[in-house]
Amino acid sequence: MDAQRTRREWLKQGGGITLLTLLVAAGWIKPSTAAAESWNKNAFDTHSLDDTLKALGGTTPTPSPNVVFFSTPDIAENGAVVPIGVTSNVPKTESIAILIEKNPNMLAAVFDIPAGTDSSLSTRVKMAQTSNVFALVKAEGKYYVASKEIKVTLGGCGG
Repeated sequence: MDAQRTRREWLKQGGGITLLTLLVAAGWIKPSTAAAESWNKNAFDTHSLDDTLKALGGTTPTPSPNVVFFSTPDIAENGAVVPIGVTSNVPKTESIAILIEKNPNMLAAVFDIPAGTDSSLSTRVKMAQTSNVFALVKAEGKYYVASKEIKVTLGGCGG
């Protein structure tokens, strides 16, 4: 018990901050790495596909059969947790964004895809109502899009 109490007291007194300071001073962690990354607030405040594309720095997307939805239901029983799965077969995929047409803010998520990794992802989103969901893929500076309608029901009595 005394060892845990001592550790807790050390942490309460700023021991964690001291450790972080030592790691930065030793050069193991760079101050820029410890800081939070900036995010594109304007893109997350948009209400249409065109506005979202403009905020992301893109132009009109090309519909693409190489962007595939998987593990995404046709009917969601609970709009608070809708599973969305997207795979991009577009070569050199750089990022995948998920947009929900009828949500208050259209852009739900943006995922950067490091070079050489599998461009497949799954997540859960909140949907206010039945809506088209768009998967927006950026590859070599161009945008590609696919969409799927997901019906949101109350209590799972879809139809």
